[in-house]
Amino acid sequence: MSAVTAETAFHNGHELDSDQQLREWIVAQAEQRGNAVVAVPADEQGAGYAFTVCAWAMHGIPEAVVVGLPQEMATVLLDAYVDRAATGERFEFGGLYDDFFDGVPVTFEKVAPGHYPEFFGSAFLVYPEGDFPAVQIIVPTPDGFWPWNEGAPEGFAQWQPVLTVSGEPESWTPGVDGP
Repeated sequence: MSAVTAETAFHNGHELDSDQQLREWIVAQAEQRGNAVVAVPADEQGAGYAFTVCAWAMHGIPEAVVVGLPQEMATVLLDAYVDRAATGERFEFGGLYDDFFDGVPVTFEKVAPGHYPEFFGSAFLVYPEGDFPAVQIIVPTPDGFWPWNEGAPEGFAQWQPVLTVSGEPESWTPGVDGP
């Protein structure tokens, strides 16, 4: 499934500038594909990110966000998450999953609701009260550094922030019961 961005909407001849049109696109994608993926490009405020919409409504699984990956990789990762979770696979916070990308593990963390407006903005068109659970899929650097690791590249923790209240993993302890 392709993600929607201002650029893709323009290039595909769609004008998704109104909330109603965007909501219609999201619902159509969900009905056709099982979920929608919305991509937000990087800007001076931070890294680009992508998130699912309608995973909760269609499958009863948490919506998901990934920060800092290229749009195409993010879309593939989010679609794979929805496909697997919708068929019953459960992902534990702090667990390592190395079968999403060849040779690169990912882990999961619960997203604090205070991050919903920024990282799931369009989802409020489907869930006006923000009443949905959400997880963040966190990906290390190619060298295996997580955003919270000492030795991670400078700025990596800002490029891929952990979307908890503290900005650190809260559902597990790094190096003890998580990466």
